[in-house]
Amino acid sequence: MDTVTSAVLPSGQALCALQDVPDGGAVAVDAMLSDGEENIILLRQGGEVRAYCNICPHAGRQLDYAPGQFLLSKGTLICAVHGASFDQTNGLCIGGPCKGESLRSVAVHVHADKIFLA
Repeated sequence: MDTVTSAVLPSGQALCALQDVPDGGAVAVDAMLSDGEENIILLRQGGEVRAYCNICPHAGRQLDYAPGQFLLSKGTLICAVHGASFDQTNGLCIGGPCKGESLRSVAVHVHADKIFLA
């Protein structure tokens, strides 16, 4: 394998296909991170994907109201347990019991219509 080819190949774990995450929506997937397996939220806007650990900083509970089902409204991700609202672009809590705290970000990238851990 030459260096040009290896530079464009993904090096992280494949999480899912880009089309598995609805545009403007979110899904949950399990991923092996450096500190162990975590359930992470993938949020998609067009070809851009952001990822966060599926753990609310308020009480340590998952944010989904049913497995892999999330409350999204006007650019915010809402914790189904206590209503904390998180900015989808940076994971910052902008309203609710943990205002000012953030979701734990997970680095991901899109390559060949698949989402990979970075």
